[in-house]
Amino acid sequence: MALQDKYAELINAAKSSSVSNLQVREQNNVLYVDGVAPNGAAKNEMWAIYEKIDPDFRANDLVMNVTVANMQAGQQAKVTTASSNLNIRKGPGTDQPIVGKAAHGEIVTLVSKSDDQWWQIKTKDGEEGYSYAQYLSPLT
Repeated sequence: MALQDKYAELINAAKSSSVSNLQVREQNNVLYVDGVAPNGAAKNEMWAIYEKIDPDFRANDLVMNVTVANMQAGQQAKVTTASSNLNIRKGPGTDQPIVGKAAHGEIVTLVSKSDDQWWQIKTKDGEEGYSYAQYLSPLT
């Protein structure tokens, strides 16, 4: 089965929820889905479909890099990791040391956006640092 067939429901949801700059490509047996969701609900719907198709996230055949438009400093976001904690890092990048963690489902505050991939956040406990934006959805 081609990956675009396997994830057709997810791709269709992205199209129907008006994800802008939607790019879908297969490379080395991995499907990459990139774009900008109009709101957190659209992004959450895509994650729910992904979880339905691959409940344990073990297939390692999808990279979904969908950010959310209109997220501004001071807004709150929900940690939308599959089930694990979200790493909070000293700087924007996986090469940066981990300075804290935010739990799955935790509400954090956006401090700033260094770019579309890394956002500086602050937890309710005051931990502050950078996290991968893919795992943050604005509260709607």
